[in-house]
Order: sequence, then C-alpha cells, then structure tokens
Amino acid sequence: MSGYNADAFAGAVGQSAANGFAYLQPLAHEGDAAAQTILGQMLLDGAGCDAQPGEAVYWFMQAAHHGSAMAMNMLGRCHENGWGTKVDDELAAVWFRKAAQGGLDWGMYNYAHTLEQGRGLRADRAAAFAWFTRAAELGHARAKCFLARYFEHGWETAQDLARARELYEASARAGDYRGECAWASLLAEDGRLDVASAFLRRGLAKAPLAFVEAMRTRLQSHPDARVQGLASACP
Repeated sequence: MSGYNADAFAGAVGQSAANGFAYLQPLAHEGDAAAQTILGQMLLDGAGCDAQPGEAVYWFMQAAHHGSAMAMNMLGRCHENGWGTKVDDELAAVWFRKAAQGGLDWGMYNYAHTLEQGRGLRADRAAAFAWFTRAAELGHARAKCFLARYFEHGWETAQDLARARELYEASARAGDYRGECAWASLLAEDGRLDVASAFLRRGLAKAPLAFVEAMRTRLQSHPDARVQGLASACP
C-alpha cells in the first residue's frame, strides 16, 4: 500500500468520517507517521469511531517516534490536559519542546506558553519571548497576540506600542479570538466603535465561556468610557 495521500483521505472523509478512519488504519499499522497522527486525532475526537483517548495517545507516540512534530505537540496536549493519560506538566513541556524544535508553529506557541507560566519547568520569560517570536514569524495568529503583550508592556524587549498594535491587528485579522478582542479594545480607544464591536463579537463567538466572562469584566473596568461601552457586545 502506498503512503498517506491527503487527496485520498479527503475523498474518504467526504463519504463519511468512518471511511476516513478506515483509510488511515492500514497506513498507520504500516508505520506512516502522517496517518498515525491523524488517526490519533480522530480517536481523540471520536470522529468516525468511538472516542478512545488512550488509543489516541498510543498512535501519537508511534508517530512521534517516526518524527511527526504534530504528534509530539499532541502528546504535549494530552499530558497537559489528561487526555488518555495522567496530567504530567513535565512531560507536556518535554513534548512541546520537541515539537517546537521540530519546527511546528503550534509546538513553538505551546512551549512558549509553558515557559511563560513555568508549568513543568522553570519559568523563563526571555525564552518564551524568543519562541513566541519564532511562531509569529511563521504566521501563528495566537502567538502574534501573545507577542504583542511583550511589546506593549516592555517585557524582555523595549516597549514598542506601534509594534504591539501591528501584532494585535495581524492576530485579529488572522482570526484568533484573543487578537480580535484585544484589537477591538484598541479600535474603541481610537473611536472606531462600529468596527471595534464587529471584531469583538466575532472573537467572543469563538471564545470559551471563561474568557468571555473575563473579557466583560475587563471592559467594564477599563478607564476609557468608549471601551467600557463594548461590554454590551458580550453575550
């Protein structure tokens, strides 16, 4: 059997998720890293099969051993959240680092976030800044939003409000909900309330409930009355 083919997989999934799952299985057993990674994701999500998080971890591990940076990142996520395995912040950090070093933007972002928080390893904001920068250079929308904070507050770099605005806008236009909400606040400060409200609503529609509630509180307590007015856009 030939290796994983994205078009063939898309065609199988187009018929049904179960067909896509069936397409991947023999390839995964033959050691195809791409098939193993996607099979792991389907098992984690319960797409085309019953959700089996433990089995997902097994296939992510197989793919990681075959060099898949995406699988390494997913192993980090599994250990971070206890998906199919126990929560282990140290192992999560190890796998995020491997994914980052493997060139994956999501691995870089997750490793940077881990370094910033000091989860499973010693906190190192300078190293976090470097990894957020690398991920942002690859176009990672969420990394751009987090990197913007460093320039906004002068963390590990000279304060540069213009650069922070550029990054917040880039993150927002790329569709990251955090970036959309941050950019909305800046637009409101500029008096562009209609555009600000549109970005805010778009971001909050995708955001977790905890983020929405925190955003409402942040807006209501903002010193600028124009930004406070955006709170009414929160669901």
